[in-house]
Amino acid sequence: MIRILIADDHVVVREGLRQIIAKAPDMTVVAEAANGREALQMALAQESDVVILDISMPEMSGLEVLKQIRNENVRLQILVLSVYAEEAYAVRSLRAGASGYLTKDSSPDQLLTAIRKVSLGGKYVSPSLAERLACEMETDSEREPHQKLSDREFQVLRLLSAGKSVKEIAKELSLGPPSVSTYRARILAKMKMKHVAELTHYAIRNRLAD
Repeated sequence: MIRILIADDHVVVREGLRQIIAKAPDMTVVAEAANGREALQMALAQESDVVILDISMPEMSGLEVLKQIRNENVRLQILVLSVYAEEAYAVRSLRAGASGYLTKDSSPDQLLTAIRKVSLGGKYVSPSLAERLACEMETDSEREPHQKLSDREFQVLRLLSAGKSVKEIAKELSLGPPSVSTYRARILAKMKMKHVAELTHYAIRNRLAD
């Protein structure tokens, strides 16, 4: 029996996942987490085999949870299930230690297939994501500009492109406004841009914005 921890801040999503999993005779939901800190605590308790992890959660992001789990060397299979398109977070999730990445518009059958595959130690990726991962093996100079950003810089980039102010981003990420301003300056420098408006156009063009 595959024991599953569902980590998502939306009750309706958790209930939907629970109903899908309930139809599979070889799976059971053993715990649910509504925020990143709960997800990390439950994952470290090691009572589950697979974690279905959302990227965007309060208190700790899914990427932060993922990295903490891997830092603790907990042998858990983590399947990221996100509303964000693959272009936004798939490669970052896999590089951080995820076993697979699915978007929330995937079918129930895809979800169950992915859970079974990662529970056996395999990786679950779509054909388009597999191609993108192959591109990641290219030299750094050939990578897209946003792929050279750190995870925190990428997070700030997405919030800036969504029209959030420095103060709003600082509050959302629990950072000081000067830190956010520093990240913004680094992002503009790495992306070789001068204005946030350029970042916004880039994010929309590359399907990185919400």
